[in-house]
Amino acid sequence: MIRVHHLNDSRSQRILWLLEELGEPYELVKYQRDAITSLAPPALEALHPLGKSPMLELDGRLMIESGAIIEIVLSHAGKGRFVPPARSADYDRYIMWLHYAEGSAMLPLMLQLYTSRLGEAAGPLKPRIDSEMQRHLGWVNSELEGRDWLVGDDITGADIQMSFVGEVAGAMRSAYPAMDAWVKRFQARPAYQRALEKGGAYRFL
Repeated sequence: MIRVHHLNDSRSQRILWLLEELGEPYELVKYQRDAITSLAPPALEALHPLGKSPMLELDGRLMIESGAIIEIVLSHAGKGRFVPPARSADYDRYIMWLHYAEGSAMLPLMLQLYTSRLGEAAGPLKPRIDSEMQRHLGWVNSELEGRDWLVGDDITGADIQMSFVGEVAGAMRSAYPAMDAWVKRFQARPAYQRALEKGGAYRFL
């Protein structure tokens, strides 16, 4: 049995989307951010010292980190879906995107989010943050030019893992046509819409 500990307005939304794509039954446990601080509630920290979401329970084992969760869920319930054939060039590219999403892509986006609240105090950092955002988002956009999905001819777990990057970039009004079209493409999927209905409030900034 799968149980998802889901925080509103968080990366755990993409785990719900994956499970809906698979048609895999799961129990959803919802948590709400503090209305003033936007921090996660203490109940999540009671489950795991980091107090972050997503957290997923599989047969009583608690997992964290969305990229790892996607790999684990697909290995247990994917039945070969959403993963390219092992030892293929597409598989290597798939693994790269799974790691890139949180390993590199989110850092400049999160720095932009945090420093935007500092006003003039963020001035010295802004040129470097802007440069890094343009470098990363420009590269992602170039990788999507002329293709519907990040890997191969169909959607994979890499698109699900990278989805938060595209959505945050769009919320920051970063105009990258190929990436924007990709975001609209996956947001139109019925499984994405079902996950949105079940997960509740979902905004990026």
